[in-house]
Amino acid sequence: MNKKVYPVLLSAAFLAACGSGEQEENTSSGNEAEEEIYEVAIIPSQSIGEMEEGLGLLEESLAESLDREVEITHYPSYNAVVEALNFGHVDLAYFGPVTYLIAYEQSGAEAVLTQEIDGEPYYHSYIITQPDAPWETLDELQEDVEEVDFAFGSQSSTSGFAVPGFELYERGVYEDESTYDFNEVRFTGSHDITANVVANGDVDAGAIDSAIYNALIDDGMIDEDNYKILWESDQIYQYPWAVPDGTDEETIEEVQQAFIEIEDERILQIFGGASAFVEASHEEYESIMEAARTFGLLDPEEEDSEAENDTDDEE
Repeated sequence: MNKKVYPVLLSAAFLAACGSGEQEENTSSGNEAEEEIYEVAIIPSQSIGEMEEGLGLLEESLAESLDREVEITHYPSYNAVVEALNFGHVDLAYFGPVTYLIAYEQSGAEAVLTQEIDGEPYYHSYIITQPDAPWETLDELQEDVEEVDFAFGSQSSTSGFAVPGFELYERGVYEDESTYDFNEVRFTGSHDITANVVANGDVDAGAIDSAIYNALIDDGMIDEDNYKILWESDQIYQYPWAVPDGTDEETIEEVQQAFIEIEDERILQIFGGASAFVEASHEEYESIMEAARTFGLLDPEEEDSEAENDTDDEE
């Protein structure tokens, strides 16, 4: 709101009156700011219908903790969330690690929260094969690499491509989708499909997210006896919640505390079956920066097709 500029040669009484009016105006503006809706962007980790109840409860919980109205919106793609965060259209965003790094690179977005699953805030990438395969380790598989058909998940996946792909890149057996030492390399598009093509023997080995692998077993979707784990990556931190660059520390701390206090399982379970929300920072995600950059995943044009709608894709 524009403020009036008064001539210097006004009476003291008039200046005092104007000062009082200005103070009321500032107070009014402050109240309007407090009433602004806190906008949260979500890429669903399950179907929207399955998440609806939990997200409604999350809105209520955050509104009570932050003492302001909260609105959670589903976005159609990771790229859309990045743009919303970059231009300050949302106050908080939930997305995968690689997409977070894109937002960090483009606008300085900052990871502030993640979730624990089974008591840990991280997961791994696995390379799996059939139980009767002749290899017990990735080193042994590498000796027969020219005879191996290999499967990645989505090309934008952290644990289904970027992390295991970088391991194979450093071993000198994979450079890109057209240059490799394998007999064949394919991208299945999701972790559950990778699990199936490995179990069926359509490929000899494949990369998969550890949390999704375990969840598929727990849900009876796949049989653990059909697999053997050849390789496990270092820790990969769970999906981050990030704020736009310039968000003040007081707000960050309030948001972190609001999430940490959440114990309602109906909210937690829609985020990968989380057991709790915990603080996070950019440092937890730096370990995958080199892998993402090596394969051009930080190029926004490459990410434009990254319209996944569940954890089978970017994790």
